[in-house]
Amino acid sequence: TWRSRLEPLPYLLRCLALVLAVVSLAGPRQPIEQSRVTTEGVNIMLVLDTSTSMAAEDFTIEGRRQNRLAVVKKVVRDFIAKRKDDRVGLIAFAARPYTVCPLTSDHGWLEANLNRIRFGLMEDGTAIGAAIASGTNRLRGAEGKSRVMVLLTDGINNAGKIDPLTAAQAAQSYGIRIYTIGAGTKGEAPYPVADLFGRTIYQNVKIEIDEDVLRKISDTTGGQYFRATDTASLEGIYAQIDRLEKSKIEETGYRQYSELFGRPLMAALLLILLEVVIG
Repeated sequence: TWRSRLEPLPYLLRCLALVLAVVSLAGPRQPIEQSRVTTEGVNIMLVLDTSTSMAAEDFTIEGRRQNRLAVVKKVVRDFIAKRKDDRVGLIAFAARPYTVCPLTSDHGWLEANLNRIRFGLMEDGTAIGAAIASGTNRLRGAEGKSRVMVLLTDGINNAGKIDPLTAAQAAQSYGIRIYTIGAGTKGEAPYPVADLFGRTIYQNVKIEIDEDVLRKISDTTGGQYFRATDTASLEGIYAQIDRLEKSKIEETGYRQYSELFGRPLMAALLLILLEVVIG
């Protein structure tokens, strides 16, 4: 009879009401207002001097004397950690440049390559011009308008066949801005050497940095020159460069939503009511 045919209906209504209640608890919503979200992205090539003069121990880490290269690697590591939306590359140089890591957004891989930098990767010397040319070659084809090079050295250009100012002019033609950093205390710095018995002793060596050339390089490309005389000033320089180099990229997003959970909830309540009536 018709009553026997209606017996399964309350069960079906209950199941459907349960499904609608679960949908309501999931919190469905619909975007109603389009917004613009900005992220920051810059192409940055870090160029580090690894000549033997960087072994001078006039910087400190946690109160302990360390050589310049060890401190620079620590500060650069902190700098990379702050540039989450940037593509960063790394070049080491002495008598010639060596691409340690091309531009990449994989900062874990970049830091692994940074850890590999040490003295003796190439013959000794300071080829500032060649290092700038190598960085320019890596940056010139990079996507985006913002291209930055941060060059750190503690010496004078004495190797390579490229003049630093000529290399800077080439970089400027590609829209590359160069920040230069002269690293080392002013005057003399303790340098480790081995005595006749193989023990490490320290000799004071004179610091010679061609600040005039480094300043002209940065001026030519629209960057700035900095002098780092200790760990704190070096950290402050990279922090300042971090603040200066921010490039916004606009992306589409949604921030305003219309909540829809009430509709399936109301339908579930109506089905439960209908089940009671049929029952």
